[in-house]
Amino acid sequence: MSINKKDLIKRVAKRSELENKVVEQVIEATLEEIYNSLKQGESVSLRNFGSFYINKKSSGTVFKFNPSQRLRKLFGWASTYKSEM
Repeated sequence: MSINKKDLIKRVAKRSELENKVVEQVIEATLEEIYNSLKQGESVSLRNFGSFYINKKSSGTVFKFNPSQRLRKLFGWASTYKSEM
């Protein structure tokens, strides 16, 4: 199962008690800022989620994602995260 952007917008709107249109604008703006940062060679770190970055190699450019300890713990990949899930 997966969710698309429309589903994500609905879920966030419900949780935050904001209108779908407002949440859609925030999500779109957030994604654009992430895209622009990566395009400029900047990494993007979202606490408790992970970091996105570009790794340039001789064979080309590679998009990377490094999950946070919280996300790693959720999938059993780390034992150092101490807070509640």
